[in-house]
Amino acid sequence: MEGPLALSRSIDRLNEFIGKSVSWLILLAILVSAGNAVIRKIFDISSNAWLELQWYLFGAAFMLAAAYTLKQNEHIRIDIVYGMFSRRVQHWIDLLGHLLFLMPFVTLMVIYFVPYVSLSFRSGEMSNNSGGLIIWPAKAILLVGFFLLALQGISEIIKKIAIMRGDMDDPNPFISAHEQAELEAKALADEVRS
Repeated sequence: MEGPLALSRSIDRLNEFIGKSVSWLILLAILVSAGNAVIRKIFDISSNAWLELQWYLFGAAFMLAAAYTLKQNEHIRIDIVYGMFSRRVQHWIDLLGHLLFLMPFVTLMVIYFVPYVSLSFRSGEMSNNSGGLIIWPAKAILLVGFFLLALQGISEIIKKIAIMRGDMDDPNPFISAHEQAELEAKALADEVRS
């Protein structure tokens, strides 16, 4: 199991680096938005390219950080039902969810996005908006985002199997919303007392 775990650690490092790096794109999108608004109000000029750039930056941050979000176990799930089961059952739910839902979905998305991006790139597809940007970089970001999510799915499956076999500790032990609230309240009370 050491070979697959080494692969998992490499995927985790890659997605952690990318996920943390693209967080700066949100700030850049905010600056572009603010700059565009100021220029529009002061000089009464605007460009669809600036609006589309905001969308591209936000989309890139969202898509390229999705794999990091999965690594951090931060995707939304319904903890009401999940929290009622033992940790062993939760591991099985996670494993089957990754195998039966996540991996088929991201695999299909990657397969379908390759020709979609390729056609857009070869044709030099442009925005329908006057003064808009080229389209293929946005489509390529979607492809890369789903590819990274597929890689992280493989990593999560490897880790889940290793945890279930006892080959590694659980890096994300489940804490219900109620338990989390109690821990936060205790930490806040301790901080107030200090």
